[in-house]
Amino acid sequence: MKNRLSFLLIFILTICNAQVSDFKTIDFTKADNIAKLNKDGSLENLPVLVHKLTSKLTTDVEKFRAIYTWVCTNIRGDYKQQNKVKKSRENFKNDSIGYLIWNSEFKKTVFKKLLNQKKTICTGYAYLIKEMCFIANIESVIIDGYGRSFETNVEKLESANHSWNAVKLNNKWYLCDATWSSGYMINGQLFIQEYNDGYFLTDPILFAKNHFPIQKKWFLNDDQIKAKFRAEPIVYGETFSQKTIPISPKKLVTTINKNEEINFKFKYLKSINTDEISLIQISGADKKPYKIYDLKNENGIISFKCKFKSNGFYDVHLNIKNDIVATYTIEVIKT
Repeated sequence: MKNRLSFLLIFILTICNAQVSDFKTIDFTKADNIAKLNKDGSLENLPVLVHKLTSKLTTDVEKFRAIYTWVCTNIRGDYKQQNKVKKSRENFKNDSIGYLIWNSEFKKTVFKKLLNQKKTICTGYAYLIKEMCFIANIESVIIDGYGRSFETNVEKLESANHSWNAVKLNNKWYLCDATWSSGYMINGQLFIQEYNDGYFLTDPILFAKNHFPIQKKWFLNDDQIKAKFRAEPIVYGETFSQKTIPISPKKLVTTINKNEEINFKFKYLKSINTDEISLIQISGADKKPYKIYDLKNENGIISFKCKFKSNGFYDVHLNIKNDIVATYTIEVIKT
């Protein structure tokens, strides 16, 4: 995570590869270059912009790639609007009808600022993806639900706090999150634009690590549809770009006895050396490694063990190639 854990926005075994592998024969270079060539294109005439982005591409997935890349690299997150929405959720936490009325009016402001300043929040990102797909004759829907991040960790379901998209390509639905692909917020006051390809056509099992849709059919995975909500370990943008799937511990908070052995396991979809794996504690700018042992890599399923010798709460982070990809809280109690 390259020293930005404290302000990163984000925030199982059955998976074999990310959904984007369905299109592994597609070279997205042309689509990405078209998006770059149309940098700073105007939203005032959306059909013209979509035509410029898609007319020279032959497949729907390439057209969608050009649209998605353009949106993620030209639309900026708006911390002021985000903070207003966050404050409103608090004010209306016991008045869901009041919040819906407020939100309906606020959307007008969101769309106006998106058009005029190319700044928005998740609602605007999802809306723009859907509208541009409609013009390109690609089916897309907006999905509302709960987003879990370092700053907004949903441990129980209250009011929905995030929106993303599903897109239909070759008669199959895929998931993507243009908001979190576009960049991240620093301390809720500054948006850093940094494209993350990990949220593009992400495998549903990985996507569900920090996206919980209100309509459970949009998990696009039968096991997730049947499962109840559980506060799992926090994952980050790097979890997606590194294609890492945490497997155990399964919950965000795990209680163990002092000196009890705890097993960590995750699936990694790239090649890796075991010396690039560590479990760390962060204190200010310092990273303190924990002693781990029995480290194994069995066909991409990586496991290791660790013990905690003193009572208390420990926030521990799975570190891969200098990126934080998962955060767990370990409660250690007396035997």
